[in-house]
Amino acid sequence: MVFKWDFVIDILPELLKGALLTIELTIVSILIGIVIGLIISIFRVSNIRPLKWFAKGYVDFFRGTPLLVQIMIIHFALPRIVGYVPIALVSGIAALAINSGAYVAEIFRAGIVAVNKGQMEAARSLGMNWSQAMRYVILPQALKISIPPLGNEFIALLKDSSLLFAITIEELMTTGRLIIGARPRPTEVWFAVAIIYLILTQGISLLVNWAEKKFDTDSKVNM
Repeated sequence: MVFKWDFVIDILPELLKGALLTIELTIVSILIGIVIGLIISIFRVSNIRPLKWFAKGYVDFFRGTPLLVQIMIIHFALPRIVGYVPIALVSGIAALAINSGAYVAEIFRAGIVAVNKGQMEAARSLGMNWSQAMRYVILPQALKISIPPLGNEFIALLKDSSLLFAITIEELMTTGRLIIGARPRPTEVWFAVAIIYLILTQGISLLVNWAEKKFDTDSKVNM
């Protein structure tokens, strides 16, 4: 079979439309995931045992089960239990965000643990309580440490968004499948989809590298 570049050019607008939805889903999900992850990470390092147990159970469940299963639970199982009409887009964002929150929680927890314990002691000696010391001293440093792994999580989430084909959200992967259903040329379609994913992930890598250098520069200036 001859590879047809004109076919790729012809389907490119449809694929780019799917890619745009993929980017939107990923950005919204990672932002929600960061909020969830930050809260869960604070629970994990707190001295309140019920919160620590809840956070550990959350992380273990969502890191220990496949994302595809979580998507199915949120979109097909929970509506039967709770009694609501599922909306694919909402279910997709919820599944991605909740799953990402578990990984982000571990990233933040590692960042918090990496901060020298003397920082907390110094903050407490200045009259700050635990919450104030965490907010103003520990978390800002932990966030800087967490930038590279957060970038990796962003890339992983973008690729994992392809699993939303299971609930018929027309992101990049689903768009490719629909095109093949109408015009069966899988070679051109999947190569084009792969290249678009590669461009997106490389773009995120460049953005993360820029952010990492910026924070490094800022920290050197403030020293």
